[in-house]
Parts: sequence; C-alpha cells; structure tokens
Amino acid sequence: MEVDKILFDQLLEMAKSGIELMPQFLLSIVIIVITYFLAKLSSSIATRFFRTTKMRKSLINLLVLLSSIFVWMLGFMIAAIVLFPNLTPTKMLAGLGIGSVAIGFAFKDIFENFLSGVLILLRPQMRIGDYIECEGLEGKVENILVRETHIRQTDGQLVVMPNSMLFKNPLTILTDIPERRITVICGVAYKEDVDQARKVIKNAVLECKSVISDRRKVEIFAQEFADSSINFEVTWWTGSTPLEVRISRDEVIAAVKRALDDAGIEIPFPYRTLTFDQSLKIDAQPSGQD
Repeated sequence: MEVDKILFDQLLEMAKSGIELMPQFLLSIVIIVITYFLAKLSSSIATRFFRTTKMRKSLINLLVLLSSIFVWMLGFMIAAIVLFPNLTPTKMLAGLGIGSVAIGFAFKDIFENFLSGVLILLRPQMRIGDYIECEGLEGKVENILVRETHIRQTDGQLVVMPNSMLFKNPLTILTDIPERRITVICGVAYKEDVDQARKVIKNAVLECKSVISDRRKVEIFAQEFADSSINFEVTWWTGSTPLEVRISRDEVIAAVKRALDDAGIEIPFPYRTLTFDQSLKIDAQPSGQD
C-alpha cells in the first residue's frame, strides 16, 4: 500500500505540474502558429524584394530560405523561453554552440558542400547555361543548388557534382565569353613555297562563315620542320559552345583542304626511306611460271 501511495502522489504531482504549465504550453503553440505565418510572410517579402535585383535565381532561393529559417529559429527560441521560464537566451545559445560543433563533425561533408554552394552562388562566374570542365567532366550547367550542381554532358548524361569539388579544384568555364580560339595543325610538302601556302590557307579560313574575322585575327604561323612536311599552326576564333567549335573546325579543315588542292599544293603523306647494309638481289622469274 505504501508503494501505491508514493506512486499516486508522484502522478498527482506530475498532473499538477502539467496543469500549471498548460497556459505556457498553449501560449507556446500560439507562438509557433504565429511563427509559421511570419515565416511565410518573410519569404514572400524577400522573394519580391530580391526579384527586383539582378541576382541569379538559385541565390534568391537561398536567401529566401535563410530568411525563413531565421524567423523559425527566433520563434522556437521565444516559444521555448515561454514554456520553460528558467531557460534563458544565454543558455540556449550555449546549447546551440555545443550542438553545432557536434553536428559539424557528424555532417562535415554536407556543411562543406553547403558553404561551397553559397560561395559559388555569390560569385558572378559560372552561370546556369555555361559549359564548364572540371576534373575531366565537361558539360552544361543546368542547375546550381546549395549542396550540388547539375552538369549535363554533351552525350546527354546528367552528372550531379558536389559543390566542394567545383570550389576546391581548377574550374574551366568554356563559355565565360561568347568566343573561343581554336588551333589546328596543317602540313605542306617541303617542295612547296611557304609564303604561298600561308596565303592560301589564310584566305580559305577567312571565307568560312563560322570564323569571327571582323574583330578577331586569323593567324597562320609556320611551326616546325616535321618528318615529311612544314607544319603550319592555323588559329582562328569562333563561338564558344562545344557544338560551335566542332562545326567551325569541320568547316575550316574542309575549306583548307579544298583550297590547297585547288592551288596544287601538296599535303604530304608520311615518307619512309629504307636503307640496307648489303645490296639486295632480285630474282626475276619468266611470266607464266610459278
């Protein structure tokens, strides 16, 4: 009987404590509901405000999300202080500090990608639609999220790349400007006149539609004495997307080949000379005999 009485007293005390906390609990619920509407209101206001700026869409979404998170954190802190009067803001911040350290160690990679994503969104380089190359992966940037970036390769495959990989490694933005320089090597035979060959090649490149020649120079340089040819370095500018580069390279190579053929300038095959230490004897057999 004594044990039952102690248990009953404990339950009665818990019930009294619950009844005493009921007003604070209801007020905390009201604060959470108000926080919900305030978070939606802050997101709406932030969205309308940031849309008037020239920020990229992904960065606007991040800032709107952060404003909503700030309102929710403030609302939860107020509700917790109302529900537990002994809980002060100082104690809550100290608890958040210890908890954030533990969470930081547990989710190091996630936070690393998150911070990298924020920094990528803040810098003006690498816009959605740009073609990039990083760590052997090349493709078009389809979306920049907080923790990852979506890269569509030229063969259609989608690569989901962690933002820390893009932030820590060398990143080549192929379409940072709308023009790109291309270089190919063209060889002519040693017997040909170098100046004439250079002129023919340059005129052929200038006639190509994909070549930008009004504000960019077409440059033709004799590069080296190769095994069977004088090699020219042929350089011109065209559009910066991979498709524009491939189309222009195809057009220029075909035009140079036709121009050299029409001018009677030989593009040589590799020549090979065989020498023997001793003279060779050739036995000629009469026709019709095995």
